[in-house]
Amino acid sequence: MSQIEIPFNKPALVGNELAYMNEAVARGHISGDGEFTRRCQDLLQRELGVANVLLTTSCTHALELAALLLDVQPGDEVLVPSFTFTSTINAFVLRGAAPVFIDIRPDTLNLDESKIECAITERTRAIVPVHYAGVGCAMDVIGDMADHYRLAIVEDNAHGLFARYQGKFLGTFGQLATLSFHETKNFTCGEGGALLINDTTLLERAEIIREKGTNRRRFLKGLVDKYTWVDHGSSYLPSDLLAAYLLAQLEERDSVLAQRRAVWDRYYASLSPWAERNGVQLPFVPADAEQGYHMFYLVLPAREDRDDLIRWLREAGILAVFHYVPLHMSEMGQRFGAARGDCPVTERISDGLVRLPFFNELSVDEQTRVVERVSAFVCRKQPILA
Repeated sequence: MSQIEIPFNKPALVGNELAYMNEAVARGHISGDGEFTRRCQDLLQRELGVANVLLTTSCTHALELAALLLDVQPGDEVLVPSFTFTSTINAFVLRGAAPVFIDIRPDTLNLDESKIECAITERTRAIVPVHYAGVGCAMDVIGDMADHYRLAIVEDNAHGLFARYQGKFLGTFGQLATLSFHETKNFTCGEGGALLINDTTLLERAEIIREKGTNRRRFLKGLVDKYTWVDHGSSYLPSDLLAAYLLAQLEERDSVLAQRRAVWDRYYASLSPWAERNGVQLPFVPADAEQGYHMFYLVLPAREDRDDLIRWLREAGILAVFHYVPLHMSEMGQRFGAARGDCPVTERISDGLVRLPFFNELSVDEQTRVVERVSAFVCRKQPILA
């Protein structure tokens, strides 16, 4: 097997990461809620226009915090796309909720808004749209439906920080939204996340839950003379060292997005003729969406083609990967009564999807190698030409 010369992902220093981490150490505060945590939260709150932002140790923990905030109970149902990472629904399953898996749209690979209403029951508690690849779900339609049936919306925006739908930032539509700063994301601190709070009635309790169920924040503000255990909670605070690294990345958001846009645009322009010849689907971005340039994927005609292409690239020292295994077909999904065929678009997309190398410092020469190797690949299942 060839040595990997072009990785799938490669995190990059983009600004003052190391200087800020040194500053955090010099300040003598590297645990949670230090100076850099506050600066990250303030930047995100100001730029996105949300009521509050709380950094967390991961997007997974942000989702768990959301489930606690919504007081999800055993027997509640949560609507979620089957084509997503396990954390999206695990956060609610941990509270006793049952997942209801919704199929995705064949164009954007987002939650199919036309499938939602027929899945709503008297037990439905929340809808969790996932903005796949940083392309916004149809949040106007989903929002109207949630309002009509009095359902909460928690946006899983792990892919789409600073992307927009109909001119509005993703993560600002639901009562709550979550972000990821994992190593593979556009902006990273290795491991990290954030909870965006748009419903101001949830602010005080969010701080309590994040502070291990105590009213410590009120104590630090001088509102009470001591703090104590008052609610459910856990330890969701990231180290200020991680926040220092993250702040430097967020400050360079314009240049990071410009770099990633250039990579995405080169892939799209270079691979469009090959994709048309081979019946391969390229990413689709609707006119009312401004994407986050998180990834570039191909949807091949069949699983055999997908596996062959991944192998073909690896033989040339290029690492490409497939993505989610449908949740409804997983062992856990089947425990909740799901079955093959419940989400046919999800199954087809999962079988065919390949993610190409995509990172800030992917050079033009490296990307040219990827494009040339992909362009030399011929799918087994050829399209029927008119």
